[in-house]
Amino acid sequence: MANSNRTRQAHWSTKALTSKDKERVFAACSVEVFAGRDKGVVTAASGRSLSIGTAPANDLILTDAAVSRHHCVVEATDEGFLIRDLGSTNGTRLGGNRIKVAYLEDAAVISVGETSLRFGVSQDETRVEALSADAAFGEVLGSSAVMRHIFALVERVAPTTANVLITGETGTGKGAMAKAIHQQGNRRDAPFVVVDCGAIPDSLIESELFGHERGAFTGAVSQRIGTFERAQGGTIFLDEVGELGIDMQPKLLRALENRKIRRVGGTETIDVDTRVIAATNRDLREEVNRGTFRADLYYRLDVIGLEMPPLRTRRSDIPMLVEHFYRELSDDPEAAAPAELITRCMRQNLPGNVRELRTFVQRSLVLGELDDELTNIASPNHVLDFTVPFREAKEAIIRSWEARYVPELLDRYDGNMSRAARAVSMDRNHLRKLLKNIKLDTESH
Repeated sequence: MANSNRTRQAHWSTKALTSKDKERVFAACSVEVFAGRDKGVVTAASGRSLSIGTAPANDLILTDAAVSRHHCVVEATDEGFLIRDLGSTNGTRLGGNRIKVAYLEDAAVISVGETSLRFGVSQDETRVEALSADAAFGEVLGSSAVMRHIFALVERVAPTTANVLITGETGTGKGAMAKAIHQQGNRRDAPFVVVDCGAIPDSLIESELFGHERGAFTGAVSQRIGTFERAQGGTIFLDEVGELGIDMQPKLLRALENRKIRRVGGTETIDVDTRVIAATNRDLREEVNRGTFRADLYYRLDVIGLEMPPLRTRRSDIPMLVEHFYRELSDDPEAAAPAELITRCMRQNLPGNVRELRTFVQRSLVLGELDDELTNIASPNHVLDFTVPFREAKEAIIRSWEARYVPELLDRYDGNMSRAARAVSMDRNHLRKLLKNIKLDTESH
């Protein structure tokens, strides 16, 4: 523990991690309780993060009633040590100011509830994370240190039966990682069944997971086999598990604990052997604090936790991803992405992460085709209006293409927005927005 007599070295606050070929090295940190019920307790981070709260799953477990179950977490990042409040009831304070996210300096004073903590960075100790030798795991790509650390972890996790909770922003590749874990595991020859918890009404989710008997409810005209039975021996991927209703959560918990289910309206108990991989773009610790997600279900799902990093924190992976998407979308395994395209992608702000990057590459390929369409339009039988700015002309053609593409895509998947979006690696909210714009354009004309 860094104490008050030790010379403080502020450079740790600006650079926490370094990477080598086979490992990632960062400074060790710890927190000391110097005021409050737990005065004198010192906890050192065993890895890259140190969690603080009253729940038993935390690294520093406090008995202060004014502290939330999952109050805050300190994480080592490339820019320094970051403290993040987890939606705590009474807030996290740094230097007396309430914060949501902030960088810490050595000897920083943190207040949580009625407890005061002193953060310290060791000048003598480091922590090491293993890095995979590979720049891919299944279809998930990345040569950056943060991705190679994830690959090193999932290489060990995939062959087990442990439940996995994958978190991360929209478009970071949570679904692709879930599928890769299944394909690289011992259940690869058994089903991989996806359930989009955010797309199924609360009234139907129990039937979707556990099935139902004929006559169980209005509209149940025949027996239905649920996801747990269909995934027997394989893997269930619960996408957007954070959207699961509070009433359904204890039923899912019982199924996971007992490995048994009962169809809606049925009396027979059915043994199930399924591995569960869940994903969410929410921090379920915050949801636990709010009371919208059960703590016991969270712990059951989070046996192994993976956080998929946003693309902005691993921009060195963009050229590799662009090359991959370009070959995939052009349907030519030998195709090389133009250097100009890679440069443009590197300059883009991509809040939609890997999914948005793929869409950007796809749009570039489509625009190439549309440029040909422009050439065809420029025929003796077509009058070009050069009073229209080039950008407007191009955007008009894009809108025309989208007006054909989106309805046909939805028609192919029977109007199911989630399935359609997933099939083309598009965020369903973006697909919904495109459809809305198309309808507005149609009504205006």
